[in-house]
Amino acid sequence: MSRTTEDSPPHGPARPAPRDPAAEAAAVTEAILRDTLHGSSRGVVVDSPPGAGKSTLVVRAARELAAAGESLMVVAQTNAQVDDLADRLATADPGLQIGRLHGSESPPDPLLDRHPSIVKSAKVADLAQQKVVIATSAKWAYVKTTDLTSPWRHAIVDEAYQMRSDALLQVAGLFERALFVGDPGQLDPFSVVGADQWAGLSYDPSASAVVTLLAHNPGLPQHRLPVSWRLPASAAPLVSRAFYPYTPFRSGTGPGVRRLSFGVPSQGTGPDEVLDEAAASGWGLLELPARHTPRTDPEAVHAVAQVVRRLLDRGGVTFSERSEEPAPLTADRIAVGTAHRDQAAAVRSALTALGVAGVAVDTANRLQGREFDVTVVLHPLSGRPDATAFHLETGRLCVLASRHRHACIVVCRAGVARLLDEHPSTEPVQLGVTVKFPDGWEANHAVLAHLDEHRVPYRP
Repeated sequence: MSRTTEDSPPHGPARPAPRDPAAEAAAVTEAILRDTLHGSSRGVVVDSPPGAGKSTLVVRAARELAAAGESLMVVAQTNAQVDDLADRLATADPGLQIGRLHGSESPPDPLLDRHPSIVKSAKVADLAQQKVVIATSAKWAYVKTTDLTSPWRHAIVDEAYQMRSDALLQVAGLFERALFVGDPGQLDPFSVVGADQWAGLSYDPSASAVVTLLAHNPGLPQHRLPVSWRLPASAAPLVSRAFYPYTPFRSGTGPGVRRLSFGVPSQGTGPDEVLDEAAASGWGLLELPARHTPRTDPEAVHAVAQVVRRLLDRGGVTFSERSEEPAPLTADRIAVGTAHRDQAAAVRSALTALGVAGVAVDTANRLQGREFDVTVVLHPLSGRPDATAFHLETGRLCVLASRHRHACIVVCRAGVARLLDEHPSTEPVQLGVTVKFPDGWEANHAVLAHLDEHRVPYRP
C-alpha cells in the first residue's frame, strides 16, 4: 500500500511554481546577447510579442556591442522608428557617439537636437567616426560598399518582420553579422504591386526579411521574448492564444495590478455601460444593430466618438505598477484604431464636433509599435457585406487589439460571426509558401468569441 508524504502529494508531483516574469525575460535577454556578441552564426533572430521590450533589447544590444569595441549599423523601417531609437540610445548612453543617417529631403526629428552626441548627415562618409549609425532600410539601400572603408561587422535590424526580403538583399553587403528583432504577429510588409508571380519561390521579394532569411539559413539561433510588459493580465492570454499559438507569451503583471476607474458615474447609455465593462474586465464590445453600411458608417463613427468623449468626461484614472499614485486618463493616452484612412478621418471629424482634441486616431498600420492606456477600435468587418483578404489580415486585428495597457473597447455591428461563416477563405493554395497561422478567419472568431462575453448593446 502506498502512503502519502509531504514529498509526494496525493495527486502526483507538484507543479513547479511559475517563474518570475522579470527573471524569465532577463534569462532570455542574456542568451540573446550571448549569441549576438560571442556566437559564430551570421544571424540571430528574436521574435517579440507586443510590448515585450523589443526597443529596450535593441538599445541594450547596441550599447554592449559598442562597449565591446564594435562599430555597428542599425536598420529600422520608418523615419519615426529611427528617430525614436536614436533618442532612446542617446538617453540611455549620453557618451555614445551616434550617427543619424537621413535623406536629403527627410530631416530627422528636431527632438534629437537635445543630444550633443548625435551627429546628423545625409552622407555616410560624414558619420565614419560614429560608433553607431542608424537609418531606415530605404536610406541604407543608397549606401554602397565603395562608400565604406570596410563593411560593418555587426548590424541590428529592428522591425525585421516588417522589412521585405528585397530590402534586406539591398543592404546585406554592408555588414557581416546581424541581430534581427521583430514581431511575427504584426502586419506583413507592404507592397504596392501584386506578388503572386513570385509566390513559393525562394527569392519572393514580398516575403519578410526574416521568413526569407530562415528559409535559406534554417540553423540560425532563434529566441523568443516570453513576456509582454504592455498587455495587462486581462489581454495577454487572448492575444497570445489568437495570434501567437506557437510562440505563447504572458503578461508581466498579474490580475488586479492594473485598474481603470471613473470619478463620474454612468448615465446608463451604451457608451457608459461599455466603459464600465471595460474597466471591470479589460475588454468591452459596443454592439450596434446588424446592417450593411458604407465603409465610413456614420452611426458606428459617432458611437466611437461618444465612447472617447465619455472616457474623458467621466474623469478616468489608471492604477499600475509604474507608480503608487493614480494617473489621470488624458487624451494623449487614448487611441482610436481603424482599418482604413477614410474611417480615421471620419472619426477625427466626429471627435472635433464633440470638442475632443489630442487623441491619436489612425489606421492599424500607423498605430503599429505605439502604446496607450485605453484603445477604442472600429472593427475591420463591422457593417461589411463580405470578408476580404485585407480585412481578414491577421496582423491588422492583432495590432488593433494589442496597443493598450488597461482596456480595449471594440465598436462593431452585429453579424460578423455569421459573415465569417458565409465567407470562408477562398485564397488559392500556393505551393512552397509558408502558411501563416492562425489565419484571419480563425483569429477573428477567437477574438469575437471572447468579446461576446463583454457585449453591451448600443443605446445613444
